[in-house]
Amino acid sequence: MGGRLIAVLGPTNTGKTHLAMERMLGHRSGMIGFPLRLLARENYDRVVAAKGAASVALLTGEEKIIPPAARWFICTVEAMPLNRRVDFLAIDEIQLAADAERGHVFTDRLLHARGETETMVLGAETIRPLLRRLAPSAEFVSRPRFSQLTYTGQRKLTRLPPRSAIVAFSATEVYGLAELIRRQRGGAAVVLGALSPRTRNAQVGLYQAGEVDYLVATDAIGMGLNMDIDHVAFAALRKFDGRAPRDLTAAEVAQIAGRAGRHMNDGSFGTTGDIGGFEPALADAVENHSFPPLQRLQWRNSQLVFTSVGALQASLNRLPDQPGLIRARDADDQLVLQAVLRNDEAAGRASSAERVRLLWEICQIPDFRKAQAEQHSRLVAVIFGHLSAPPHCLPADWLDAQVKRVDRVDGDIDTLMTRIANVRTWTYVSHRADWVGDARHWQERTRDIEDRLSDALHQRLAQRFIDRRTAVLVRKLKDGGDLLSAVDHDGEVKVEGHFVGRLDGFRFQADAADGASATRAVSAAAQKALKQEIAGRIRRAADDADEVFTLDDQGLLRWREAPVANLAAGPETLRPTVALLPSDLVEGASRTTLQRRLDTWLADYLLRRLAPLSTIGAAAVSGPARGLLFQLAEALGSLPRRSAA
Repeated sequence: MGGRLIAVLGPTNTGKTHLAMERMLGHRSGMIGFPLRLLARENYDRVVAAKGAASVALLTGEEKIIPPAARWFICTVEAMPLNRRVDFLAIDEIQLAADAERGHVFTDRLLHARGETETMVLGAETIRPLLRRLAPSAEFVSRPRFSQLTYTGQRKLTRLPPRSAIVAFSATEVYGLAELIRRQRGGAAVVLGALSPRTRNAQVGLYQAGEVDYLVATDAIGMGLNMDIDHVAFAALRKFDGRAPRDLTAAEVAQIAGRAGRHMNDGSFGTTGDIGGFEPALADAVENHSFPPLQRLQWRNSQLVFTSVGALQASLNRLPDQPGLIRARDADDQLVLQAVLRNDEAAGRASSAERVRLLWEICQIPDFRKAQAEQHSRLVAVIFGHLSAPPHCLPADWLDAQVKRVDRVDGDIDTLMTRIANVRTWTYVSHRADWVGDARHWQERTRDIEDRLSDALHQRLAQRFIDRRTAVLVRKLKDGGDLLSAVDHDGEVKVEGHFVGRLDGFRFQADAADGASATRAVSAAAQKALKQEIAGRIRRAADDADEVFTLDDQGLLRWREAPVANLAAGPETLRPTVALLPSDLVEGASRTTLQRRLDTWLADYLLRRLAPLSTIGAAAVSGPARGLLFQLAEALGSLPRRSAA
C-alpha cells in the first residue's frame, strides 16, 4: 500500500514539520494533514507564497479552496481527501492517535492514508513501539531538539521574566491572570482554543511585535504556535479532559513547555508561585524528553454500513481486531446521532441507506458551540428535516435568519466568542454545495461575518487586557534608552506619545493609573523623560526678571503663574524663608540654584515693599519710641492704638 513509510519522531522544536513540507514540495503532488485549522492555514499561506495560489489547495472543516490544477493539498487531518492520489502524504502530530476525543481519526489516517511514493508521519517518540507493531515496514528517523529546555522551579507571577507565556486551563483562569498582568506589567496577549484563527493571529501578533511581553493562554499554544517565548509558566497542574479533572501528564507538560526556546534559543519552564512546583521526576522527564511509550491508540471503524440506522450503529460499535488498538469512546458525532434518533420524526425519516448516510454526514457538523449533544442534536434534526425532503436543500430564508442572528459586533468577549462559534457552524454548512443553493454566496457571507466578529473580539481583548501606555513605558524603561517626551503650553506631558500627567512649574502630577505597578511606571517614565525639561526651566527661572515672580495673599510664591514655593517662618518676622514645594524632579544642584534665585527675589521684594519697616531698627529715637517701633515692625506696620498705649 503506497511507497515508503517514514516516521520522523522527536520532541518539540526539532524541525519535523519543516522537513515534511520541504519533502512534499519536492514531489509532483502532495498532501499534509495538520491537527489544527490554524496550522493548516498558516502552512497554506507559506506554500502559496512559494508555489502560487493556483497550485495549492486548502481543506479544513470551514474552508475549502481547491484550484482546478492544485498539486499540493494542505488540510486538517479530518478534512484530508483520501480518495485523491498524491505522490507524497504526511500526517503531523501522529501521537494524537492516542487522544480520547480525536485519536480515532489520526489512527485511521495512520492505517489507511498513503502517498503513492512516500508517506511521512511526524510526532513524539512515545508512539514508536506502536508504530513498529501497526506499520512494520516503517523507517524511523529521530530528530534531536535544537535547544535546551530547563526547569527553573517556582516564580511569583510578578517576577516572571519578559517574553513569558503563562498557561492555565480555563477561560476564567486565563482572564484573571491577564487582568493581573495588565495591572502589574501593562498587559498580555490572550490565546484560547475558542478564538478564531484571525483573532488568535492578531493576539499573537501583539506579542511577537513586542507590544506586550507576556502571553496568557490555555494549552492551545501547545501545538502550532511558534513564537519568541523564553519561559513557560504553568499556573495550574490539572486540567479538565472533557470527562473529569486530572493531573497533567509529563508528555503534556513537555508539549506545552516546548514552546519556550524556539530554534537555537534555549528556553525554560516552571510554575507560578501559588501552586507549588513539579515533581522532580516529571521535571527531569521533560528536560530529557523521556516519557513512557503509548500503550494503545484510539480506533473507530471507518467501514460503515448505511443499510439501516441499526446497521450504522453496529458498525460504529465494532471492536478493533489488531493489538495496540482500543475502540474509541463515543465521539461527538456518534452521541449526536443517538440523540437525534430519540426524535421519532427524525428517526422515521432515516428510512433508506441514502437517508441514513445523509443523517450521518449531518451529525458530523462540528459542535463549535460546545453545547451538549442533546442541544446540538436539535439543530442537526432540523437540518436533516430540510435536506431529507424536497427540494433537498436548506431554505435560503431559513439560512438567512440563522446567519443574521450572529451578524452583530456589539457585546462583550464571551458574547462575541459565542457568535463566532455559531457562525463557524454555518461556514461549515456553506461548504456543502449539495446542501445549500449558491454555496459561494454563503461561504463569502459567513467568512465576512467571522472576520468582522474576530476583529471586534481582538479589540475587546486588547481593551480589557492591555494597558498600552504602561506596556510601552515598562518596555522603554527596561531598554534603558532615551524617552521621547513633550510638554505643551498647558503643561500636558506626553511620553512616547502617551499622556502621563501634567507639569505645573516644577511639580509633576501623574495621571491616574490602574494599579501600583502602572503608577510606578508612569512616574518613573515621567521623571526620566522630564529631566531635560526641568533643567531648562531651572535655567530660565534663574535668568528671569523679577517681574515674572509673584507672592499671593496666602504666602504662595509663583513663577510664571505656577506655584513653586511657600513662605515659611524665619528667624525674625521681617525675614521669612522660602520653602520649595515638594518635587521629585528638582534635586541636588538644580534645587540649590532654584532656592538661591527665590531667596534673592524674596529679599529684594521685601526690601521694596517693606522698606520703612526694614529701616526702623536704625532710627535714632528714645527708648519708649524704640519699643513702639519694635511692636510696629513685629505687627508688620499696623498696631491697634490700645496695644501701643
